[in-house]
Amino acid sequence: MSLIENERTKLLAIPLNNVAVATIATALIAPTASVLYAGEQTGFWPARAILGVAWLAGVVCLHVFAHIVLGRLKP
Repeated sequence: MSLIENERTKLLAIPLNNVAVATIATALIAPTASVLYAGEQTGFWPARAILGVAWLAGVVCLHVFAHIVLGRLKP
């Protein structure tokens, strides 16, 4: 594999990982902070916990896929 192909592989993996990080921020951290700081007003729904776990699974899948893409790099 040439250096150009290696760089293209990296360019594919970087956005995948960035989407995973952004998803954590918007789907997990923000709702958790909302419940912690305004819990009485918003209430805690079991559906939020289920959705949080689903989003976390999606984030892990994106991150693993980025690792798989990077696994295609050759010396």
